[in-house]
Amino acid sequence: MRLNGSTPYWRLSSFYFFYFASLGALIPYWSLYLKSLDYSAQSIGILMAIIPATKIVAPYLWGWLADHTRHPIAIIRLANLLAVVTFAGVFVDTGFIWLSLVLLAFSFFWNSSLPLFEAMTLNHLGDDEHRYSAVRLWGSLGFIMMVVLLGKYFDMTSIDRAPLVIVILLAGILLVSLIVPERLSTHHEGQVPIIHVIREPVVLAFLLVCFLMLMSHGPYYTFYSIYLESHGYSRGMIGLLWAIGVMAEVIVFLMMHRLLLTIDMRKLLLITFLLTALRWVLIGFFVDNLSVLFFAQLFHAFSFGVFHAVSISLVHRFFTGRHQGRGQALYASLSFGAGGAAGSLLSGLLWDRIDHAWLFSLAAAVAIIAFLIVWRFIHFTTHRNTSSAG
Repeated sequence: MRLNGSTPYWRLSSFYFFYFASLGALIPYWSLYLKSLDYSAQSIGILMAIIPATKIVAPYLWGWLADHTRHPIAIIRLANLLAVVTFAGVFVDTGFIWLSLVLLAFSFFWNSSLPLFEAMTLNHLGDDEHRYSAVRLWGSLGFIMMVVLLGKYFDMTSIDRAPLVIVILLAGILLVSLIVPERLSTHHEGQVPIIHVIREPVVLAFLLVCFLMLMSHGPYYTFYSIYLESHGYSRGMIGLLWAIGVMAEVIVFLMMHRLLLTIDMRKLLLITFLLTALRWVLIGFFVDNLSVLFFAQLFHAFSFGVFHAVSISLVHRFFTGRHQGRGQALYASLSFGAGGAAGSLLSGLLWDRIDHAWLFSLAAAVAIIAFLIVWRFIHFTTHRNTSSAG
């Protein structure tokens, strides 16, 4: 399938499939694996926070390197190779210090390749930029397949096999990256320094709400599986609940190219933050009601699907030419990096100290703050892109 005459649809889609399949093994089940090693909630929070924390610096450093060498696919392949090698260190020892060092090294490389690949995907799409979601949905399908299959697999066997599964999937990312062709952005002459773009009020506000959105996901990404297991849910059901959320995300990705052409992105963000806040409240206070949990998971279509598709499109608009790699890296750094790490750390510190329902309520409050920032400060229709001269 080709979206235009030169877009390698299946090769791009395969990268997303394997990347998010590895995420489907890591995010829902890594905390359960750490729990099986008898780590405390605070230690689990710290270890889980290391993975997004490296996104604060690593993607931007690698993005700078890719923008200046003008060989992003070589950087992507190198990062994925080093991710496989470093993650294999989990088989050496399971002590806290060793695991911390392994996760630090692994995530430094693993977190770097996706923002670069996002920028390259958009370069391949060209004028079909609004069809990004048609490629990205394969990542969601990979995530769904993995959380469902692994939920059943770990019910039948042992969560101890999680590291082996993750290494295999990381190797899949590396192999697929070898067949993806490079596509560079159009060079913009006379571009202003990237700091001038970042200082624009609308860009600053956008980056802040990205941080807050992922911060609000802290209790969910770190403790959702543990929360459900403590209330008697099997790992198969836990995997299914994760999958329901991403299935809703897939539906949104299938529709997103039409939504972006017909609905103002500011309105999409406002709706997204309201539904995200509602989602956390429902999960927190109705954990024993399976029907409500299924309903709450449908909002993942907005809290991740709509949010991410809109954000990728806006980053591509704000950061053009030689700023594209660093623009995508900056988005990843502040949202999935700093926001995700802050959410995981705070969740780990508070998990054993306050009622879990109220912790999810705090997450909802963070989403509402982001809603208010969008309402007051973000007006995309009045934004003038200054990342190129003229």
